[in-house]
Amino acid sequence: MTIPAIALRGLCVLPKMVIHFDVSRKKSILALEKSMVEDQKVFLIAQKSVQDEEPGQDDLYRIGTIGTIKQILKLPGGVVRVLVEGLERASLSSLDSSDGYLQAEVEVCPAEEPLEADEVTREAMCRILKEHIEDYALANSSLSREAAAVLMEIGTLEELLDEIPAHIPLSLENKQQIIEASTVAEKYVLIEKILGTEVEISHFKQEFQEKVKERIDKNQKEYILREQMKLIKEELGEDTIQADAEQFEKKLSGLKAGKDIKEKISKEIGRYKTMPMGSQEAYVSRNYIETLLELPWNKMSRDSKDLIRAEQILEEDHYGLEKIKERIVEFLAVRTLTGKGESPILCLVGPPGTGKTSIAQSIARALGKKYVRICLGGVRDEAEIRGHRRTYVGAMPGRIASALIQAGTANPLMLLDEVDKVGSDYKGDPSSALLEILDSAQNSKFRDHYVELPLDLSNVLFIATANTTQTIPKPLLDRMEIIEVSSYTENEKFHIAERYLVKKQRKKNGLKEDQFSVSENAVRRIIHNYTREAGVRELERKIGDLCRKAAREILEGKKTHVRVTESNLEKYLGKELVRYETANEEDAVGIVRGLAWTSVGGDTLEVEVNLMPGSGKLQLTGQMGDVMKESAEAALTYVRSVSPAYQVDSDIYEKNDIHVHIPEGAVPKDGPSAGITMATAMMSAVTNKKVKADLAMTGEITLRGRVLPIGGLKEKLLAAKMADIHTVLVPGTNRPNVQELSREIVEGMDIKYVGNMDEVLKEALI
Repeated sequence: MTIPAIALRGLCVLPKMVIHFDVSRKKSILALEKSMVEDQKVFLIAQKSVQDEEPGQDDLYRIGTIGTIKQILKLPGGVVRVLVEGLERASLSSLDSSDGYLQAEVEVCPAEEPLEADEVTREAMCRILKEHIEDYALANSSLSREAAAVLMEIGTLEELLDEIPAHIPLSLENKQQIIEASTVAEKYVLIEKILGTEVEISHFKQEFQEKVKERIDKNQKEYILREQMKLIKEELGEDTIQADAEQFEKKLSGLKAGKDIKEKISKEIGRYKTMPMGSQEAYVSRNYIETLLELPWNKMSRDSKDLIRAEQILEEDHYGLEKIKERIVEFLAVRTLTGKGESPILCLVGPPGTGKTSIAQSIARALGKKYVRICLGGVRDEAEIRGHRRTYVGAMPGRIASALIQAGTANPLMLLDEVDKVGSDYKGDPSSALLEILDSAQNSKFRDHYVELPLDLSNVLFIATANTTQTIPKPLLDRMEIIEVSSYTENEKFHIAERYLVKKQRKKNGLKEDQFSVSENAVRRIIHNYTREAGVRELERKIGDLCRKAAREILEGKKTHVRVTESNLEKYLGKELVRYETANEEDAVGIVRGLAWTSVGGDTLEVEVNLMPGSGKLQLTGQMGDVMKESAEAALTYVRSVSPAYQVDSDIYEKNDIHVHIPEGAVPKDGPSAGITMATAMMSAVTNKKVKADLAMTGEITLRGRVLPIGGLKEKLLAAKMADIHTVLVPGTNRPNVQELSREIVEGMDIKYVGNMDEVLKEALI
């Protein structure tokens, strides 16, 4: 028969199937119209490929279905929706599209060959299919319960085989295979196989979906829990702990330290992560970790090995101080040769203002080292040095560990300033804590109580400063190499002022070289008449005073250049304030000039002795210390023991009192070096012999009249020179000390060495 045909894309219509579909191609719409004009019959055949717009006979399957058009509905856009019912199978013989639509010549296929089987077999086959339908309905929502119930009610095998493809969504290929089946048996095998495969696929799909769902649920659950935890931590502030821990771990990875130290820090970070935010433990742990990460464990700076450059820097920064410069250059030479060299522990001892601290800065610059300063003046708590234990609230590392953190390297120059002023009380003795630090044999494993890990201080160059060694404990003093930084002479002060101080103060006060200058004579007069000190601090203040006054005059427009000379110095600094005790103009009985050492330099003092009627008492005034009082008693004993040799009546000591006085009674005085001075004054008083006016002396006395050595000789000789005294008696055992002094100090002075009181009296008494 010849019948209008519609090529279906992705769709196959089976007999007894009622289905609707949309038609949009012009040829298909014309075929529908032709069919409606005739008997409403249409041949429905599937395309092999859905992409073909103009399919030919070879592009279509061979078997299709003749259907009856039940309804046509025109939709917007030229689309026609058609409802058809499949009637019977037909085979395509030929296809013609010359009239603008597809017209097929088809041959109706005979009915499927019936199944030759008994009722039991047919029932079994029906049950198998129905079981598949039940499984399919359970696994797929595409088959509704109502449709499944309809299928389950069908009693014959043939009807069931016809209804299953109509109710279950199958692929085009499967439906095409079913429509092409020529027997009931073949049709049954195909449908049973397709249903079984679909059920298995559904089971696999369901299982897979459950696994995916389980995983998604798990991930979703974890995500929700993490978000909740994050929100809770944000509310509690604990998110900062994790952020801090990550930062610590990042710093730890780049830390230059040993394996043991890194493990300790890593363990501490792990403990920190588990601590609640805001707790005291977290605060302590955080500070501890930060301290460990900031310490320069194995981080070294490269030291300079240029000896010539080091010498130049030391010469540029300081005038004189030859011994110190020589010692530093020696250290650098050893370091260059050995590659390491033991870092010395130097202690610079001298009066204030002599440049001890600035020397350390220059050494650091010369060696290319980082410089850190630790002031020990007034430190009484041992924990200041060694650190507090972490069990205490507010615990901190000690000053040594803190200085290493400040330096950022394990080999800095560390200045221990004012080591002689370390105190001690019930909290411990800081000077004892310094023993381990200042011992090159022990400080490679120094343990800070807070850090609790060994710190290597063997690469640190320690330099200590002190005004005197008297108050430094002997064990601590033994660990250091003492270098004396003595008082400056007037000539040294002059050169220091010319080279450094004037330039420094000019710059500090905003003046240029063409705006301010000081003549040489003015500088010398400031040194001699306006300052009295061992160092140069007061001298620098006076120069600064001149600069300020000059700055004011320049800004007020009075002058464009200020030059301070000896003639106008009094205008700027006022009257001369310093008065020196000069030598007595006349020889006198019972008055002897002594020499004293103080922490701020040398000084001269007069010892006066008067003899007056009494009962043999010894009276001492002038605020003498215990040692000086004992020296006076020893001197009196010696004088009484040698009185017969000097024709002194023995009863003079019983009938008279001896009064020893040292002027400036408000100033405490102590020390044994005035022993021979007091003995000479007493002998002069009891013998009524005059003492030379132009003479000073220093030395300790024994009961037998021996003269013992004393210290501070440079300062004492400088004081004698300032007092215009030309003859000085010095203990013979101090001869090497005098020989080391510069020519500038001893020039113009007659230094006589004495070994006993007989020699002293011979030189002093007239």
